Amino acid sequence: MGWVPDEWSIDHDTLIDAGGYVQKLKLYPYFDAAHYILTCISVRRDLGPDGISFSRKHPFSCWLSCMLMSFAGSFLSCFLLGEPIISPLKQHNDVILGTIVWYLIFYSPFDIVFKLANWFPVKVILSVLKEIQRTHKIAAGVKHAGRIYPESYLVQIFVGVAKGAGSGVVKVVEQLARGEWVPTHHEILRPSFTTKACVIASLVFTLERHSMYVTAPHDLVYLCVVGFFIYFKLASVCLNVHDVLLPIENVLCAVFMGGIIDAFAKAVDATKQAIHSNRILSEEEILAKEREKVLKKKKAALQQQISNGTDKKNN
Repeated sequence: MGWVPDEWSIDHDTLIDAGGYVQKLKLYPYFDAAHYILTCISVRRDLGPDGISFSRKHPFSCWLSCMLMSFAGSFLSCFLLGEPIISPLKQHNDVILGTIVWYLIFYSPFDIVFKLANWFPVKVILSVLKEIQRTHKIAAGVKHAGRIYPESYLVQIFVGVAKGAGSGVVKVVEQLARGEWVPTHHEILRPSFTTKACVIASLVFTLERHSMYVTAPHDLVYLCVVGFFIYFKLASVCLNVHDVLLPIENVLCAVFMGGIIDAFAKAVDATKQAIHSNRILSEEEILAKEREKVLKKKKAALQQQISNGTDKKNN
C-alpha cells in the first residue's frame, strides 16, 4: 500500500492530454488582460508615490510606458529577428484591451480597480494566468525563431527569452518615455529570477524541438514548464521566495568563476601581512622608525611655534 491512494494517481496519457489542452487555450482576452493588469501595476509602482499625479500631468507618457511594457516581448523579439518593430501593434484588439486596462488602473473611480487587482486572491489568479501566457509566448518565440534560423540554437533561446522576459530589457526605454534614466538597473546587468526561468524554459523547448536530451512528448514538456512557472510564481507571491537559483549561482560562481582562487589569494596576502607584522625587526628598520618619530616631533614643535607666533601677532 503506497502513500498516495490509487484514485489519486494520474496516468501518462492524462498528463499529455492536460498539456495539450493548456497549450490550445486562447489567450485573448482573459490571459492577455491579466498580463496587461500586472504590467500596468508594475509601471504604477515604479512611478512611486507620484504615480497618480504623473498620470494626470502626462497621460500620453503614462500610456506609452504601459504599452511599451505590455508588448515588450514582441518588440524585443522583432528587433532581434530584424522584423518591423511596430508590428506588435497591428492587432488593434490587443491595443484596445491594453488601453482599457491602463485607463482602469490609473483612472478608475476611488482607485477601485487598482485596489481590487492588488487584493491577494485576485493577485494569485492574475499571476497564474500570466504565467500560462508567458509559457505560451516562450514556446511560440522558440518555434518562430526555429523556422527562420533552424540551425541556430542560440538565436532560438534568445528569442524565447525575449518573448517571456522582454519587459526587463525594454524597461530602460520605458523609463526614458517618462523622463527617467537608470542605466544601472536592467535585466542584462542584474537578471531577475523571471529572466533566469525564461532562459531555462527556452533551453528546454529548444532541446525538445530538436530532440536533444529531451525526448518526452511536447505536450508533457509544455505542461511541466507551465507548472514550473506557476509553482515558483506562487512561492514568490505567497512566501516571498524571490530567487531560488541564487544559492546555486553563488556556488557555481565560487567554483568556476574565480571565487575560490580569489579567496585563496586573499588568504595568502593576509598570512603574509600577519607574518610581516609579527617578525623581529632588524637594526636598520629600528633606526628608520626612530628617525620617523624624531621628524614627527620636530614637525609638531615647528607647527606649534608658528601657531604661537600668529597668536601673539593677533594679540
